[in-house]
Amino acid sequence: MKEGIHPKYEEAQAHCSCGVNVVTRSTKEKISVEICSSCHPFYTGKQRLVDTAGRIEKFRRKYGIKEK
Repeated sequence: MKEGIHPKYEEAQAHCSCGVNVVTRSTKEKISVEICSSCHPFYTGKQRLVDTAGRIEKFRRKYGIKEK
């Protein structure tokens, strides 16, 4: 490999919005992520509550669909 063309690859802190800090290696010093394996629904098995019922009711009212 050529000398002096590769970036430094050092330890970095990855910070998730849920508060988890992970030490990894990267060319950046700090990494900020929104979802990590500690809070992602696929890995935890928990779903975040979303107001889907309100959206469905609004859709039905808008298009005049009556509930069976």
